[in-house]
Formats: sequence, C-alpha cells, structure tokens
Amino acid sequence: MIRKFIFLFSTLVLFVLHTAKGQSIALSGKWRGSFLLETGGEIPFNFEITGNGPELNLHFLNAGEIYPGGSVIQKGDSVYVYLNQFDNLLALGIQPDHSLKGFFRKQNGQGEPFRVVASQKNKDRFPVTGEQPSVNISANYDVVFTNAAGKQTQAVGIFKQTGNSISGTFLRPTGDSRYSEGLIEGNRFSLSVFIGYSPLLYTGTVNADGSITGKQIGLKTVQSFTAVKNEKAQLPDAYSFTRVKEKESRFNFAFKNTAGKIITLDDKRYKNKPVIVTIGGTWCPNCADEAAFLSSWYRKNQQRGIEVIAIQFEIMDHFNYAQQQMLRFKKRFNIPYEQVFGGLAENEAVQKALPALEKFISYPTTLFIDSKGIIQKVHTGFSGPATGKFYTDLIRSFNETADLLLKK
Repeated sequence: MIRKFIFLFSTLVLFVLHTAKGQSIALSGKWRGSFLLETGGEIPFNFEITGNGPELNLHFLNAGEIYPGGSVIQKGDSVYVYLNQFDNLLALGIQPDHSLKGFFRKQNGQGEPFRVVASQKNKDRFPVTGEQPSVNISANYDVVFTNAAGKQTQAVGIFKQTGNSISGTFLRPTGDSRYSEGLIEGNRFSLSVFIGYSPLLYTGTVNADGSITGKQIGLKTVQSFTAVKNEKAQLPDAYSFTRVKEKESRFNFAFKNTAGKIITLDDKRYKNKPVIVTIGGTWCPNCADEAAFLSSWYRKNQQRGIEVIAIQFEIMDHFNYAQQQMLRFKKRFNIPYEQVFGGLAENEAVQKALPALEKFISYPTTLFIDSKGIIQKVHTGFSGPATGKFYTDLIRSFNETADLLLKK
C-alpha cells in the first residue's frame, strides 16, 4: 500500500512539473478548475483569485455564494493554495499556456492526492451546447440515495432553475450539501459543489413523469438517487434521531480547550446556566454553517445568561493538531465561545467520549442543556442557508428551544 502511494505521489509530482518552464503569471481573476477522476470524467468548480502582489486570496464560487478558500502563494512556476479550514492544499504547476495543473491533498502530505487542472480560457462550469431545456425542475423533491452496498438514505432535493442555469441542494438528516450550481439541457442536468473539502458532482435525467434518476459522484464514491416532486417534502423530526440514555441524569464532560485547559460544565462560567453544546468538527461543512450562525447568535444572547460550547472531533486524534485546527476555525468564524477537543471524528469515538448519548449519527449534533445540567433536547444535523425555508424553520426552532431553557 505504501509503495503504491509513493508511486502515485511521484507520478503526480511529475504531472505538476511536466512542461512547466519556470514562468510566473498574473493569477488574479476568475478560473474554472476540475478534478480529474480515475474513472474518467471530471468534477468542475469555479473560483476567483483576488489581491495584488504576493498577497493573494482564493474564493470558491457556487450558485451566488462567495466562499473564502484561503491564501495563494506563487513560487516561480508553482502555485500553492492553503485551504486552512479543511487542512487541505492545492499544489499546482504553471503550464506554458498559463493553465494550472497539479493535485489536491492534505497539508501534511498524508492521504491520497487527487489530480486537478484549472484554466482562465473557458470559465463555464459545464460545457454549453446551446440545447434548450425541455423541462423546468424548480421544486422540492422527495429523494432516496442508494450507496454501493445498497443502503438507502432519505433526503429532500431543493432545485431552482432559470433558463439553462440551475442550482440546488440535498438535505439529509445529517445536513445539507450546501450550494451546488450547474446546467440543464434537454432533460439532462449536472450540478457540482466545492468549497475546499470534498467536491461532489450530481448528474440526472428528468423522466417523462417528472421524476428524476441520477447519480452523486465524489472523488472515490458513487451513489444513485431517485427524486419525486413534492412541494411538502420533509425529513423525519431532527430531534428524534439521537437520544439520551438516562433522561434525568446530569450531563458532563472533561475536554481540553485551545489553551490546553480542561473544561467541564462544573466550571464557574457554565455552572447553574443553560448551555448549548454542539458536537462537530472543523473539517465539517455543515458545522461551518452552524458556527457562522452560532457566533452571531451567542453575541446577541450571552447577556441573557446562556452559554455555548463546541466539542470538536477531528480527523487526527492528536491535541496539537486539533489545537491548530480549532484556532483556525475560531479565526475563520470569529468564534467567541469555547471550543474543546473531544477526540477522533468517528461515530464510535463520539459514543465512547459521550456515553450519555445513544445513536449518534451526525456532525453537527446539538445538545440543549438546562441550568441543572439535564439534556432537554438533541438536534441532529444542520440545515444551512442553502436550504431556504428549512434553514428559516431551524433557526426559529433553535430560538424557541433556547427560550425554553432560559425559562427553566
């Protein structure tokens, strides 16, 4: 396995450097990038590089959203994009035609690298043939995803279409797929999304009865899906998935914060106060959406006598690594509440670290704890801004639940 990885990595290094001639180019402007899949095909994405001189920044462009990616450093014929939020890196070589070619990997070099190319010549996310759409898929849908093992997951599909342009998201019990953007021609469509974590491609065909048959394609996985139009499409109650084993038992934990200090709910800051505890990870896109909401919410509501703590489970079970990622996350979302490191981002590890919970399935999962330390509600997942009404409903429910905690 190690020998195979070294061979693959060496091949990709040659892939970056081949034909590069030590040149430097002006990087500012909009680009079209794509992940080249081993099975053939690609997952395209759009981004923009802004700034002057050595201080450049990259933003990902998805369906109107401009998402901060990271800093861009050009060294001779090489370009490095540090996607710090997800601890990822784009390492690219400048080609004679001023395109970029390289790979996407973890910043520490671990894991499998994936081939990436980018160009400013044609910025269309998907090839445009000029064929007009024969259908309009703007609607909500009941969706069922099926993975390679045959396991099925219920979801809600939310699509918007204007002419040939479409945008959409899929909301599962664990959270949504954020903003995806694409094209529909005839009865066939393609959507993609990438913000620096793991790119996804959705392709589909609209059938004669208005239903959809499609695929979700990632860097290493493929799932099929079917979708049926239903404007009242809903998921099961998000408060019904993860449960508390002993409902009247006081909840507590003891984890290190970013300064290495052990934090518990017995600390003066939290004792005899209602506390909202979110279980997530800095690598998790839905957790990022929740952090953006919670940071603002906490600043407005802390004076009411309520606290927030984030327990972060990371892709490496090392405090120094988690500390780095939590500090990056704090800076990225201007987080004013405490973050603590819970351990490795595996469901079994979460269950072991937080034995009071039963059937943990999602990052984030949010615990609403009253002033006596009793968990009153557990909310699974986070419906982000891309979900529209579902996001509005979640915020209303969140505020109602917080208000009830303050009255206890």
